[in-house]
Amino acid sequence: MCLCPYMNKKVTEQMKKEVVAMLLAGGQGSRLYALTSQVAKPAVPFGGKYRIIDFPLSNCVNSGIDTVGVLTQYRPLELNSYLGNGQPWDLDRSDGGVHILPPYLGEGEKGSWYKGTANAIYQNIGFLDMYDPEYVVILSGDHIYKMDYSEMVAFHKKTESACTISVLEVSMEEAKRFGIMNADENDQIYEFEEKPAHPKSNLASMGIYVFTWSKLRKYLIDDEADPNSSNDFGKNIIPNMLNAGERLMAYRFQGYWKDVGTIDSLWDANMDMLSRNSGLDIYDENWPIYARTPIKPPHVTGPNAVISHSLVTGGSDVDGTVMNSVLFHSATVETGAEIQYSILMPGATVKAGAKVYYSIVAENATIEAGATVGAPPSGEEGWGIAVVASGITVGENAVVTPSAMIREDVKGGERA
Repeated sequence: MCLCPYMNKKVTEQMKKEVVAMLLAGGQGSRLYALTSQVAKPAVPFGGKYRIIDFPLSNCVNSGIDTVGVLTQYRPLELNSYLGNGQPWDLDRSDGGVHILPPYLGEGEKGSWYKGTANAIYQNIGFLDMYDPEYVVILSGDHIYKMDYSEMVAFHKKTESACTISVLEVSMEEAKRFGIMNADENDQIYEFEEKPAHPKSNLASMGIYVFTWSKLRKYLIDDEADPNSSNDFGKNIIPNMLNAGERLMAYRFQGYWKDVGTIDSLWDANMDMLSRNSGLDIYDENWPIYARTPIKPPHVTGPNAVISHSLVTGGSDVDGTVMNSVLFHSATVETGAEIQYSILMPGATVKAGAKVYYSIVAENATIEAGATVGAPPSGEEGWGIAVVASGITVGENAVVTPSAMIREDVKGGERA
């Protein structure tokens, strides 16, 4: 049985919750390469003032879910510091709130990192039992979207489902990249296919689940006892429930949703912030996205500044040209510098005369005078978004080619 530190706490009437959310935030984010060398993927800055994890956390609060377990693992320090006591998301509560849940090693146990998504929840059975929920919402920490989980829970209750899986309709060509739920005319799922070569439907799993806790608890324990299991929801728990004849339902989501687990998708989602037609509306006062933001003065524009179709956050200093770009707090663009279709994360500096095109410049990186990072699309094979990692310096007049991942300082005049 799981021996998490909450195991011996007794459930009280005050502690009992109808719904508890479990947010999987421990992924290494290897497909984000240089951007996650020092931080966990959910802590990666996004959209000028946010971090990726702000979206599912805000969804929880806006949906009326006040108890959230955040399961951390890879490089958790910055993420843990960012979450703090949960105050920015109104999750600093004595009868719930946000709980940081790292892998737990009990006395006399060998222990390990979370072995898979299902094992991560299994290791925290004691935490969930403490709140004795009727339903558990399982979320991922690397998606950008706005969603009312209370509506999904209501659908789950109405259909008397053991598990409800949120799905998004995609094109049949795109369906090959997703876990696909095949469902009947009533949206009851009868088959799950992982990245099928010839998909039978276009209902792509979003990695968002609602489980009846009494059901899930049993399947987690049985799965942990199986030495051949990958301890994963998609590979093990969902197929096992289907094979056992459990009622699984597809919940059709209509709205903006993007998995930002790759450089291209992260860049795309940031660019979507600039488009009023993308579906990603951050100005909706009825569904705010909360964040822990530093106290900074308003951004400053110098006499040579040209800013067009861009987001420029407080504390930034711009005296160059910024077009179709996203600038986080404390970014600096000096005189004659040019930024196009790019993302400058907190503290990034682009010095006089430097050019940054179709790139992501991570926190506290410096692009020295006259350097060029990235290039506009040319149609050539291998073109892509250039990335400069946190704290890196690209020297004077250096050239960083498209798709380059810069993890070490580049001397002036060198081509990377």
